Amino acid sequence: MSLFRLDSSILGERSTSRAVADTAEKAWSRTHPNGRIVRRDLVTSPISADVWTTAVSAGFVPADQRTDEQARAKALVTSLVDELLDAEAYLLAVPLYNYGVSQHVKSWIDLLLTDPRIQGAATPPLAGRPAALVTTRGGGYGPGTPREGWDHATPYYRRIFGDLLGLDLHVSEVELTLAESNPAMAELRDLAKQQLEAGHSSAGKHGELLAQHVLSQAR
Repeated sequence: MSLFRLDSSILGERSTSRAVADTAEKAWSRTHPNGRIVRRDLVTSPISADVWTTAVSAGFVPADQRTDEQARAKALVTSLVDELLDAEAYLLAVPLYNYGVSQHVKSWIDLLLTDPRIQGAATPPLAGRPAALVTTRGGGYGPGTPREGWDHATPYYRRIFGDLLGLDLHVSEVELTLAESNPAMAELRDLAKQQLEAGHSSAGKHGELLAQHVLSQAR
């Protein structure tokens, strides 16, 4: 039984989304020490946006008439979807960039949606499987803030992972992650610490929940 973990932060070891996802992963491992973890890092192993165009064009061509480039694109799509289908639970670490979805994550999702097992299925093949979504934002986007409504990523993730893929989605959100490094946000640092602590706490509970769900299904 395996947990699929997706990372997409460009900050490496300084990434808040990775750190919070680490908390969820540790909780998973404590609860399910024999569980396998499959990782995909979209920054260290990025997917070119051009591949999506090629994969889409390949869908209009019989398999035996595809170019080598089209065949490689379709093979990549198959492997990405297989990776998801082979897992029982999901940990998705996705920061907000420029008020929207990271280009790395968007390229990955776009490819997934070219596979008929995902987009064309009457019942989503991942329906009901548990997923922990960790999303982080450098500023504040909550009600009453100047940037309220500017987070165009989290609603999209809820639609794709929850509504379209049918995952049982548990969301941990952390805001104000830039407060420590941005002098203009100095007065928000205490609030930022509270947000971070709450995010770690939430992620830990979700990691444990994922493991408990998988173990209960195996009994």
